[in-house]
Amino acid sequence: MKKSLALVVAGLMAVLATTASAGNKEGTFSLSPVIGGYTYDGVQHLDTAPVVGARLGYNFTKAFGVEGLFDYAHTESTQSENKFDMYRYGGELLYHFFPDNTLVPYVAAGYAGLNFNDYKPKGAFDYGAGVKYFLTDNFALRGDVRHILFKSGGSDSKTLNNVEYTIGAYIPFGGTAPVVKAVEAPAAPAPAPEPPKAAEPPPAAPVPVTPTSTLTIAPASITKGQPATLSWTSRNATACDIQPGIGPVQAQGSMNITPADNTDYTLTCTGEGGSATSAAKIAVIAPVVVAPKPVAKLCSPTTLEIQFDTAKSDIKPKYHEELKKVGDFLNENPGAKGVIEGHTDNVGSLKMNMSLSQRRAESVRNYIIKNFKIAPERIGAKGYGPTKPVADNKSAAGKQKNRRIDANFTCDAK
Repeated sequence: MKKSLALVVAGLMAVLATTASAGNKEGTFSLSPVIGGYTYDGVQHLDTAPVVGARLGYNFTKAFGVEGLFDYAHTESTQSENKFDMYRYGGELLYHFFPDNTLVPYVAAGYAGLNFNDYKPKGAFDYGAGVKYFLTDNFALRGDVRHILFKSGGSDSKTLNNVEYTIGAYIPFGGTAPVVKAVEAPAAPAPAPEPPKAAEPPPAAPVPVTPTSTLTIAPASITKGQPATLSWTSRNATACDIQPGIGPVQAQGSMNITPADNTDYTLTCTGEGGSATSAAKIAVIAPVVVAPKPVAKLCSPTTLEIQFDTAKSDIKPKYHEELKKVGDFLNENPGAKGVIEGHTDNVGSLKMNMSLSQRRAESVRNYIIKNFKIAPERIGAKGYGPTKPVADNKSAAGKQKNRRIDANFTCDAK
């Protein structure tokens, strides 16, 4: 078991990550909720069980820190139905390797009290390793493994070995950000007295880092009067300013804007290494004014494009939209009255066509009265047969034009 832990520690120490703004910071407090597993020495005859716990820590430097710990696990005997509650509480000293990196391995050792079912607590020494992976300056994931040693007690006391392995979150607060120190040039050797040599040039001063900045607007296009979100970030800058109309701002942040017209915003950030400028545009679209829908005018004689099957007066569904224009007009003009006129071509006897045109006119009249709730006395029906043609009955096209329905209404009635 000790050999395995040594390999884990060696592996963690060998991991290097790209240096980033995250890392272990001096003077920070931390809170770490953890979960994992707890495996007991075989002679204890206890099942491996889940463990939950918490760590409260403080970093004296970037490398050295201390953590208080509390763990709890509930397990069962492998030889009986007895159940046990395990509590572990104490502290550890931690040493971090590569504390300025995103991935920070560390080793730990400590001492804690170990209690099973409120029996007399036992002192337990532990050691092990862990690693923190910083996702941001203020949040990291962590993984740990510990070898826990303690005496069983009694006349035949022996050393017991337990193993705990956990994962969790590392949440630092307070402290200062890591500072990358410039490497000083080595001192020039003293010149020999003979012969005299030219003096060595002084070491170069650290080169200031050039600031960076980003500026975004979401959405990039809005309707006039609607808000958008302006967001910005900067690094290595001591002052930032947004124009037009906003002025000095923090190094990063966001705010709602409601420009009246198309606007080009500019973020300018300055620092020891110079300045950086970012730009973002927003388009402002005028609201669309919907023109009122014109009211249909049906006061002049209107021909309805309605056709019937031979010798039939039933209205086909495809003409319902055409008849809706008449119904809507009558509802919008309560004083309007009129007549539905039916017409035919000259095929067949006059008597037959007169009767057919009357039935068709009444079919249209009844449809409008029923479906649009129009008072019956406002609409009449008259069949004219072939007596009022609008085209020559000698051609098929002319006959089709003569087979029609006309709607004649007065609009000046109140």
